[in-house]
Amino acid sequence: MSELDDDQVPQGRTAYDWLGGDAAVRSLVDRFYDLMDLEPAYTELRAAHGSTLDEARDKLYWFLSGWLGGPNLYIEQFGHPRLRARHLPFSIGIIERDQWVACMSRAMSELGVDPDLQARLQQSFFQTADWMRNRGV
Repeated sequence: MSELDDDQVPQGRTAYDWLGGDAAVRSLVDRFYDLMDLEPAYTELRAAHGSTLDEARDKLYWFLSGWLGGPNLYIEQFGHPRLRARHLPFSIGIIERDQWVACMSRAMSELGVDPDLQARLQQSFFQTADWMRNRGV
């Protein structure tokens, strides 16, 4: 997944700033994982994450911070994200992809993310989630 193209973000702002900065990224990630943990609609996605979500919460927060144009917290700790390689140990199919995107979309909606930013992020999230699939179904 790569940062949103400059022509997609209002002039002079990163997607990180547009979202609302550090606190907004953390809130988005926390809501995403809270929904995943609580809502039956995301059962298969939740099952792919193991018994605790703490490490996943931190890693997604660190990753999204840099990907959105803020501090490169993930890269500073782990180097290049190598997203596909890091996700190969997990069974990711169409159900998990669709649940990930739906869960993130719901988290963005509930937090009142600007609709234009939400649409752009949702498209990027879908493309990346589809690229992460390592099984056909």
